[in-house]
Amino acid sequence: MSIAFLGPRGTFSEDAAILHGGENSSRTPFASIPALTEAVETGLCTEAVLPIENSIEGAIAVTLDLLIHQTPLKISAEVMVPVRHFLVTAPGAELSQITTVMSHPQGLGQCRKFLEQCLPNAAQIASLSTAGAVEEVATSTDLTKAAIGPGRAAALYGGQVLASDIQDVHTNVTRFVVLAAEDRPPTGRDKTSLCFTVKKNIPGILAAVLEPFARAGIQLTKLESRPTKLWLFEYVFLLDFLGHHQDEPVARAIAELTDLCEMVKVFGSYPAFPVETLGFLGDFSRSANRPADA
Repeated sequence: MSIAFLGPRGTFSEDAAILHGGENSSRTPFASIPALTEAVETGLCTEAVLPIENSIEGAIAVTLDLLIHQTPLKISAEVMVPVRHFLVTAPGAELSQITTVMSHPQGLGQCRKFLEQCLPNAAQIASLSTAGAVEEVATSTDLTKAAIGPGRAAALYGGQVLASDIQDVHTNVTRFVVLAAEDRPPTGRDKTSLCFTVKKNIPGILAAVLEPFARAGIQLTKLESRPTKLWLFEYVFLLDFLGHHQDEPVARAIAELTDLCEMVKVFGSYPAFPVETLGFLGDFSRSANRPADA
């Protein structure tokens, strides 16, 4: 098994690939998300790990568009990676020397409070990736530059970590999907992802197409929309729910959905990621905005 991931080495995408395939898995970095699906479709790799949504920033549009419009690959697994950011410099640098901070725009945005409080006068420079920024800074001799990125990247490229866990939201998580030629057989703890378009945009149509899932007691976990790219203000709806498409109640609901819709494409069924392994679940539940005795 070989896994394609969004490079360079040291990215959160490689963290997801390791979590999925293990530290000793064969991994190949690629420069773009479309290249990941191409690698599997052409036989360069057997699987590809793609980011699909972030708990703060929302959906990754390019991944959704690939699933909807282009790739025949199926989702065979999901992986959730906590987003932990580190301030990394070349060895020997001190905080007082830093005049420039580099990272992917999302990395800079997700560490806004730290930058405002600890490096208010430092210029912020956008990079193509967090790991790439760490590599550039860690391998240079310029002690005035710092990068924000994953701890794995700092270790890979020999960077010095000045500050750890500098992200504003400590429950930030990125969800990845693993694409392969086939999805997974039922495990008893599964999710299914699909998309659909309605035949006609009339009042109540969305409630009508979702009613079979409610009647079957199927728990929906996500519903969102993307433009069809065919005409103004026409949309593809994306749906995630608990259960496997081979389960009898799910199969019946999908069959009813197909009768009611213009198009239905099942992206795949796969084992649901055990969110309890993320570690901060207890902290997250305590910090929720709800009464203490809820």
